[in-house]
Amino acid sequence: MSHEDSDIPHPLQVSVVGAGIGGLATAIALRRNGHLVQVFETSENKTEIGAGIGVQVNALRVLEHLGVRRENLKGVSYDGITSFDAVSGEGVARRWLLPEMDQGRSLLCHRKDVHDELMRLALGEGEGPPVQLHLGHKVIDCKPEDTTLTLKSGEIIQADLIIGADGLHSTIRTNVLGREVTAPPSGLSCFRTLLDSSKLKDVDGAWLTEGLSGMKGINFIGKEYRLAVAYPCRNGTLINVNAIYTDPRQDDKDWSSVGTTEEYLQTYHGFNAKFLSVFGLAESPILKWQLRVLPVLDTWIHGCVVLIGDAAHATLPTLGQGAALAVEEAGTLGCLLPFGTRKEDIASRLEAYQTLRKPRGDYVNREALEQAIEPSKRALYFRSREVQDYLLRHDAIKDAQEFYEKHFSKA
Repeated sequence: MSHEDSDIPHPLQVSVVGAGIGGLATAIALRRNGHLVQVFETSENKTEIGAGIGVQVNALRVLEHLGVRRENLKGVSYDGITSFDAVSGEGVARRWLLPEMDQGRSLLCHRKDVHDELMRLALGEGEGPPVQLHLGHKVIDCKPEDTTLTLKSGEIIQADLIIGADGLHSTIRTNVLGREVTAPPSGLSCFRTLLDSSKLKDVDGAWLTEGLSGMKGINFIGKEYRLAVAYPCRNGTLINVNAIYTDPRQDDKDWSSVGTTEEYLQTYHGFNAKFLSVFGLAESPILKWQLRVLPVLDTWIHGCVVLIGDAAHATLPTLGQGAALAVEEAGTLGCLLPFGTRKEDIASRLEAYQTLRKPRGDYVNREALEQAIEPSKRALYFRSREVQDYLLRHDAIKDAQEFYEKHFSKA
């Protein structure tokens, strides 16, 4: 190759591990820049089922920058929260405290609808070469020193850049850090159910459908933490319920990720009948999660390998910002790695990514935990203009573009 040829811009070869929301959003951001992106996903048929997700305005800014069509998310307007006393059933509505958070700025969605829209943007027609999605391809090792992945099949994948979007039990995290860091149980578990909203006509479900459009939080004040959050999604046709509770059995060898309706209702004994009547619509088996929190990591980067999303900062759902952070991180990487980025530029761009993103990720990691386990901080997010300002007014694309112009632009 002549010297002149070496100066011609080339697309980066990018390998993303994990085809969840964060992995796909990153793949889209880099595809749009003209890079060649492959995504490796362990599941044979990657789908997102059984859970709602709050897509708050800070995430929507990035998603719309990536080309997401808001109507395809089938969201319900997320204008605030109505907090109910679990025993009396009385509720108080709290709108977002920021004056510009008018109707429809944030959405409540089904996770699968968000995932489907990202799949469309990753694999379909659009800017840049379509992403190559490899389902049923488990990554068992990553070598940051030579930027390679090893698949379970034995195949070695060479890349210029590797993105670890492989979640709570990340393989790539171990390779980035040089040691295994796991997320211990938080002492909390969570039932997750999805109900057909047409069934509400058979019970006292008015508390769910009337009043402020948004989340409904049901708090039990007592020695043990019991909180249920319910909200509509998929254009109001489904009701998502997340029910979090203190769970002393997390180290029990008989602990199961599947529960029954009877176990679910017993966990929430003492709640007002109008809440239990809705919970009782859930059909066995009911999915159950142990909620785990990753310790704050020393670093998210090693050479040309980088962590995003839960692989970097898995935490509790208290602030509803887990997926939003992953989306922000995807948008940031897109801004820092435009077409023409050379392989020798990548390490410094990832250092910039860490400078921009790690303080925010670490803050959400700790704050979400504290707002669950410290009684004085429970529901602080919905009472604090300062916290809302920090989370919701953040513009990840603007910040990353300004950083790039200041530190990397040749203009």
